[in-house]
Amino acid sequence: MEHTNILDYKRLELKKVYSINEDITALLEKTVQGSEGGMRWTVHNISEKAGAYGDSLYFLALYKKSSLMGVVGVCRRKTLNCGREYDSTYLRYLAIQSAFQTAGAPGGRGQRLTNVEEGFKHNLLSMFRGPGHNPEHDHSQPESPHVMYAYIESKNERSKNLIHQAGYEYIRSFLTVAFSRFSPRSDRSVALLAPESQPEMSRLLAGQYADYCFYTDEFSFYRNRYYVKRKGNEIIAGVCAIPAEYRVVNVPGVWGWMIMKVLPATPFFRRLFNPGKFRYLVLGAIYCRKGYEDHLPDLFEAVCAEEGYHTALTWLDDHSELYETLRTNRRMGMLNRMLNAKPGLVYASFSGMTESEKEKFYDKPAYISGFDFS
Repeated sequence: MEHTNILDYKRLELKKVYSINEDITALLEKTVQGSEGGMRWTVHNISEKAGAYGDSLYFLALYKKSSLMGVVGVCRRKTLNCGREYDSTYLRYLAIQSAFQTAGAPGGRGQRLTNVEEGFKHNLLSMFRGPGHNPEHDHSQPESPHVMYAYIESKNERSKNLIHQAGYEYIRSFLTVAFSRFSPRSDRSVALLAPESQPEMSRLLAGQYADYCFYTDEFSFYRNRYYVKRKGNEIIAGVCAIPAEYRVVNVPGVWGWMIMKVLPATPFFRRLFNPGKFRYLVLGAIYCRKGYEDHLPDLFEAVCAEEGYHTALTWLDDHSELYETLRTNRRMGMLNRMLNAKPGLVYASFSGMTESEKEKFYDKPAYISGFDFS
């Protein structure tokens, strides 16, 4: 079965679509992401990355007169939160704003349609507040602890307003960290992790992120592209390399004009950033043994050399030790020094939890899954 009808409200329909299809792919790839006045971009290879979630991802697709108007990806996963595992739901591929835009004179047909859509939106948003609001939820069973969360740009007022209406609370903030090299060099101490060594690496990662919330190892070893740097036989650093590609539409400000219009005309800078086809690696599941933090740029450079890239990006809680380690490192490259990214925000909705259980989500750093940005 490809889809199930969930809601039918006047001219609007909500369907649960069990895997990404051509209509959803086309809508998401043409959707310009980002916020007005901020960086704007479109994402390529969405179908491939969405398919990697497998059965854990489905879509809520909004139709108006049988035309797809918006979609939300709903990803079910387990997350570790300061050592305790919770059933969790991560909202991805949020592109539903246009479904609630109507035109018309006040009191006329357009205004009546707006009221219909507002009623439908209320029903839709209630589904994002927790499993108990889902029509498919078994209400005869006691509600178990569950957290639903999403990443929102700090300047994206539309998405913030929408997520607020769904009852989500602001939890943490995070920032983009860039790495770049004009001519990355290999390192003989860096190599791909053998698949049989992944359980050991999983334990090292779980130990490093034991004091974090939202930790998941779901894509730590995506396509077996996890690289480690060793000292002798011991792993001192590691990272998963995930290829990604954007088309950058706009970067605001004077620096943005330079980055978009001037610098790409120079051969060397074009290696780092080409707005029409911005190829980069996502650095996911970063590991670093205590005392070896200065080896991370060497690891990143070797990974870029092996994978054939000049730029890499990662997203980190801006109050985490790992963020401070990389922010203050002077060997992260030119692009990181030029980057002036606005913070991203983590919003969450809790169900079946006590207040003391919720507090740790506010107090502890959030693990930001690199794959969720690829």
